[in-house]
Amino acid sequence: MLCIRSSARTDPGPKRSHNEDTYVNRPDIRLWAVADGAGGHDSGEVAAGLLRDTLLAIPAGLSEPKLLSEVQARIESVHRKLRDEATRRGPGATLASTIVVLIVGVDRFTCLWAGDSRIYLMRGGRLRQLTRDHSWVQELLDSGAISAEQAQHHPRANVITRAVGADLESFELDKVDDALRPGDLFLLCCDGVSRTVPEKTLATLLAKRGVDSPADALVAAALDLDASDNVTAVTVEVFSPAQKAAC
Repeated sequence: MLCIRSSARTDPGPKRSHNEDTYVNRPDIRLWAVADGAGGHDSGEVAAGLLRDTLLAIPAGLSEPKLLSEVQARIESVHRKLRDEATRRGPGATLASTIVVLIVGVDRFTCLWAGDSRIYLMRGGRLRQLTRDHSWVQELLDSGAISAEQAQHHPRANVITRAVGADLESFELDKVDDALRPGDLFLLCCDGVSRTVPEKTLATLLAKRGVDSPADALVAAALDLDASDNVTAVTVEVFSPAQKAAC
């Protein structure tokens, strides 16, 4: 079986007094996630924290299909709880969070997401974004109304169109899956990282294999570039059985 090494770090960032980001780092069941809360100081932390806690509570020993089903069901349950709490708080209340989840099986991986936090895959020296942002700017980009460069620095880049807990007619997680290969390196991150650190720099940092904690290097890069938001990164490296000593 392929072996895994992961790292994770979160930081409020140089311009924020509190951190609405959180993460899940569970190599024991091969599950990782990043959540970026929205709705203000208390509300964002509540939403992201509830997602973290419900994923941390998943028991070990589930089959791959059961684990995927359990993750989906728990996130949907959190969505309903956040909607109920927003209703209880009254008009204008928002408790929501983005979520990206990576599940690594024996020979395949699955990504689930809602919002604009991202999952990238570094394979064969090439960095590729696996998720597609649920955001207003992404819709403008898809329509051809703006360029990729304009999207990177758009003043409304923080406006998301889907999130756990958001007021939507229906909620669903997007999903992609594919074969797993030795040497694959995944990055899960919030928009505080992806909007601050250029993709070329992300690729350069991820290419430096052998670093004890790639997540530390990625968050440090975002802080050095004076990130305007919270910053969170989780990395998951895949090794062949012959490289077991690296895990």
